Order: sequence, then C-alpha cells, then structure tokens
Amino acid sequence: MEKELEIRTGCDRGLCHQAIGRQDRQLNTYDWLADVPGNADSTDLVEVQFKHTRKGYYHNINRLPLKKGDIVAVEASPGHDIGVVTLTGRLVALQIKKANLKSADDIKRIYRLARQVDMDKYHEAKALEHQTMIESRKIAKGLGLDMKIGDVEYQGDGNKAIFYYIADERVDFRQLIKDLAAAFHVRIEMKQIGARQEAGRIGGTGPCGRELCCATWMKNFISVATGAARHQDISLNPQKLAGMCAKLKCCLNYEVDEYMEAGRQLPSRDAVLQTLDSDYYYFKADILAGLVTYSTDKRIAANLETITAERAKEVIEMNRRGEKPENLQEEGNQKKESGPVDLLAGDSITRFDKSKKKKKKKKKPSDRRNNNNEQQQ
Repeated sequence: MEKELEIRTGCDRGLCHQAIGRQDRQLNTYDWLADVPGNADSTDLVEVQFKHTRKGYYHNINRLPLKKGDIVAVEASPGHDIGVVTLTGRLVALQIKKANLKSADDIKRIYRLARQVDMDKYHEAKALEHQTMIESRKIAKGLGLDMKIGDVEYQGDGNKAIFYYIADERVDFRQLIKDLAAAFHVRIEMKQIGARQEAGRIGGTGPCGRELCCATWMKNFISVATGAARHQDISLNPQKLAGMCAKLKCCLNYEVDEYMEAGRQLPSRDAVLQTLDSDYYYFKADILAGLVTYSTDKRIAANLETITAERAKEVIEMNRRGEKPENLQEEGNQKKESGPVDLLAGDSITRFDKSKKKKKKKKKPSDRRNNNNEQQQ
C-alpha cells in the first residue's frame, strides 16, 4: 500500500506535485525542474510573490528547505514583508533575466519561515487595505489631483503602504504624500501603473471565458497596434478589440506572426482573375487554410468561387501570358451542380422525424362481455 501511494504522489511520472504549488497565486510558473536531483541546491535564489501580481527575488542565505507554497518573511525597506514562495532552483535565474533585474541591490534576503506572530501582523495590515484605498481616494479628490488610486498594498509588518495609481499626465503628489502619512501613520510609496497592470491586479474574466492573461501568467506587456487585427482579418470594431482594461487585447499579438507568414503565400488582393466567362475580384480569404474566395462583383457577393492560393497564382500567371481558363476551379475539381435528391432504397426524406405513437383502440363493453363468455365456455 505504501509503495502504491508513493507511485501516485511521486514525481517519476506525469505532473510533479512539488512543481505545481498553491493554485491561489497569480502568475504561477510550473517548475518543470522540480523533480531533477540537485535542482534546489543549484542556487540560493528564490522567487516570492506578494499581493496580486507583485513578485520579488531573494537570496536564501540561511539555506532554509523551501518549496513552493511556503510562507516566508523577507527583507524590506524598512522592516520585513510576508510573501509566498512560488519558484526555487534554476528557473529563478531565468525569471530574473526575464524581469530585467540588472542591479544586485534589487535582490534582498529571506529571513525565515513565517511565524504565527508574523501572520497575525500580516492579517491585521491586510484588513486595513480596502478602507485605506477609499479614504485615500477622498483625499486625492479633495486636493484636485487628476489621478485614480486603484489599489493599496500594506507591507507584511504594517510599517509601509504602496499606493498604486493611474494618471494620464504627470501628477505632483507631494502634498498628497504628506496628507496620507498624517492620516494613516505609515511610510508612503506611490507607484504608477498602466491600465493593463490595473486589470491584472484586479483580475476578471475575458470575453474568451477564461481568466485574464495579465492576471494569471503575463508579466511583460507589449504594445498592441490595430495592424495586428488587420493582418488577421478581424473586424476593426473597437468594442470587440478592446479588453477589460479598455485597451487593445494583448491576445491580438499571440498569432499575428503566423498570420503574417501565411498571408505572404496568398495572392495580391488587387489582382483580378480573368476567365472565359467573367472577371473575378477578391472577396475574402481563409489565411491559415490558404483559401481565397472571389466574386464577380466588386461590391457584393455574387457567384462566389473558393479556390486555393496556388490555383489563384496559376490563373494570374495565365492572365499575364494572355491566356484565360474556362473557370477558376482546377481540372478534375469542378463544382458539381446540385441535382435531385436520390433516396436510398426504402428510405424516406422524413425518416428522421419523430414517429407518432399509434394509439391503441379501446375495447367496447360488448366486446369485453363476449370475450368473458368465450373463456367460460
């Protein structure tokens, strides 16, 4: 029984349970090196996540046996902060390179595993965040500042608070910092974020039905242009192209390279395909499938013909030589005209309709008496 349990929970096959960790953490990274011997001892760097999408990288100088999901107390300025270990081992060095941390001063130390006293202070500080955000918005509005305070995060020991704000223009918040410090009696740090970062911190569900990418795995935001929608033949409807942050959806960039590569294999949209019966104009295209649909009218869909990109280029080359094919379809792949329906033997066109149940005829009282008499005889 013990051997069977070890196989079920071990890392020798399938997804390693040590690599998954807590699933209530955003920006979770699957540690695919967790079951490699010596991975945790290869480096003392540890990735720690705090509220929402804020992450930090620390040195495990005390060589604590840390794993994903452990709650630790880390160095802060001033005091200490409380976070959750989300990654250990060799992948942390790759994450640091991805985060573009060039200064060694940005990497601080891990003090210890969180104690009960640390957790009590942590929960007391977190309980103040929502009310602090509401009051700070009133203070900013009273000062007439053109900014929006989207979130407040208290440090684990309650000595410092980070105010995340959004502003279109430069804001002079020197007086705001003085008023906030006098109101809440903590050290104040103002951090400006964009609309995409705010959506990642708040979270939500996108139109695809899944949780927002910025709230689950995306950390680096790349500018999105409307050209990405044009390359993918997506309708330029602002309501459909915009995400929860009111900016263009980040997922427009996911497949644009594939569409651009496939689009180079398609013929020019301005090319007119000439046949013996008519001229055909570009109507639409299935870029990834390599199919192009042509119409005999420039403005409306009329006599649509769908052919492959290779066939369209072949017809264009024939037109350059002064030749015209009989039609757009390739030989042996002519469009079949729809004829009368040929029913299979004994089949009916209504064979899939629900059959009506036949109602049983009720026997008359006279018939019942005759049946009883026959049985008695």
